Amino acid sequence: MPLSLSTRGVGDVTIVRCSGRIVGGGETESLRDHISGLLQDRKAFVLHLGEVAFIDSSGFGMLVRLLTSTRRASGDLKLCNVPADVYKVLKMTNLITLFEAHESEEDAVSAFYRRSTISERVAVTGPSILCVDQSADVLAYLRELLRSAGYRVLTNSHLHDSLILIRATRPSLIILGPNLTASPGTQQDFRIACATAPMVELGNEFSTLDAGQAASELLENIRVRLSSRDGPAS
Repeated sequence: MPLSLSTRGVGDVTIVRCSGRIVGGGETESLRDHISGLLQDRKAFVLHLGEVAFIDSSGFGMLVRLLTSTRRASGDLKLCNVPADVYKVLKMTNLITLFEAHESEEDAVSAFYRRSTISERVAVTGPSILCVDQSADVLAYLRELLRSAGYRVLTNSHLHDSLILIRATRPSLIILGPNLTASPGTQQDFRIACATAPMVELGNEFSTLDAGQAASELLENIRVRLSSRDGPAS
């Protein structure tokens, strides 16, 4: 079974889901090339191994090399959903002392934020804002706008992964785009999680508004919501 890889970002963490076999030859090289390419501008990685059927000695060696490469680049690599037979080999070879393994993606992502191993590209100390929208263009705009205004910013396009970020980072405010879909259970959990922070909802028209007008109105809305949350100064 050839190795297939799917990648998605959860905030500043990149999850790489592996399916198939990680064995010497094309499979290990494809994994190495994939992570090496992402290392150009990503530093925090989670390898999801839940659908990996087999890892040979070369495959384990490649995982060690990937861990070394990410740490040399001031990043880190964690494992999650490790199959029982793979975990057994990690323990038997004592490689488990090198790798940090977690039961789920959420646990691995949360571990990055708990230990503050992710460095912001822009050094800011303001309130943290989580932006959730289907459009990559809207998210890119929000990220740069809010960072330049002094906020710490996380972005995501899926409710499920945004729920992970809310639990891991406890943002000061959530910006929610329109027409986001998920399973009923995820939607309910998301609504419950959102009760912990004020929310600003973007209308369907946000992406087509004049950029200057949209920026001014959004920043003012954020200021008001955060001020309401903090209450009047004493």
